Amino acid sequence: MQQRIDPATPELKEKLVSVNRVAKVVKGGRNFRFSALIVVGDGNGNVGVGMGKAAEIPEAIRKGKEDAIRHMINVPIVGTSIPHDAEGKFGRSMVRLLKAEEGTGVIAGGPARAVLEMAGVKDIRTKSYGSNNPINCVKATLDGLAQLRTAEEIAKLRGKTVAEILD
Repeated sequence: MQQRIDPATPELKEKLVSVNRVAKVVKGGRNFRFSALIVVGDGNGNVGVGMGKAAEIPEAIRKGKEDAIRHMINVPIVGTSIPHDAEGKFGRSMVRLLKAEEGTGVIAGGPARAVLEMAGVKDIRTKSYGSNNPINCVKATLDGLAQLRTAEEIAKLRGKTVAEILD
């Protein structure tokens, strides 16, 4: 698994991906609350996803942001793209992340786009398969990003040089 990053990182941006109204049926009727899915990142390889639930939307967003900061990971970025292709899965959602040339831009659907932009990836192509539930898509994208490794990391793990790995 990837190393968790320090939550005291300055200049975190946040993006609200979705807000859901949820209900609990009780004897006197229904109790409505709001759940918010938030993505936070510094645009420099650190990104996190969080959920918050409360009676009011602003409070749900605040809780979601705190949760996202607690669950941040570091994403290796080579140039403006990712080091290699990856597939992330969560529930019945699957997101394929494909390395792209400089100038391609972020070609991704709404939930996946939010995570990639907050992580600071400038050029990437993605394809989402299965469920298009925003929560599952975001978590599948995060799973794919967590699998990424640079050539230097792999070489260090194997006790070889980068040149030996790439040959």
